[in-house]
Amino acid sequence: MKRNTKSLNKSEQIIRQIAKKAGARNIKIINPQEVETATWVRYKCQFGCSEYGSSLVCPPYTPTPEQTRKMLDGYQKAVLFEADRYDVKKIAIKIEKDLFLKNYYKAFALGAGPCEGLCKECSFDEGCRYPDESRPSMEGCGIDVFSTVRKFGYKIDVVKDNIEDAHFFGLVLIE
Repeated sequence: MKRNTKSLNKSEQIIRQIAKKAGARNIKIINPQEVETATWVRYKCQFGCSEYGSSLVCPPYTPTPEQTRKMLDGYQKAVLFEADRYDVKKIAIKIEKDLFLKNYYKAFALGAGPCEGLCKECSFDEGCRYPDESRPSMEGCGIDVFSTVRKFGYKIDVVKDNIEDAHFFGLVLIE
């Protein structure tokens, strides 16, 4: 069956416009099945991050790498983008919302790092107070961000101090 490249191009143009308007940089439309997941990534969260277990969007409350793999494999398209550290989740959520409103009803955002201070203390018993503004990080769900973004041509290195330039990425699953 021959794909309609004209509609695919239009779809990708809409996705890129939405992502750019939201503030994303270096936007790439990717196949989510090429996103790398690994169990060791959550171990790095558990044994190396002071935020582990501190919120509902951090492990152990986030999907496991196996659950994430299943979710990724249920999508055919995603947008991978670069943004400033404190803007990644906000941008990802904005992209998700705007795509949803354009009838991409399966859109789901993943950001980088722990919850960005929406609450002084997470409301574990009552559930998230800001579900419209919070999403788990890629790494918290077992995504190997380094391997994934390198696969798509992005530059990323381990940051050794606060002076070095850091690169942060977001992922929005689309359809």
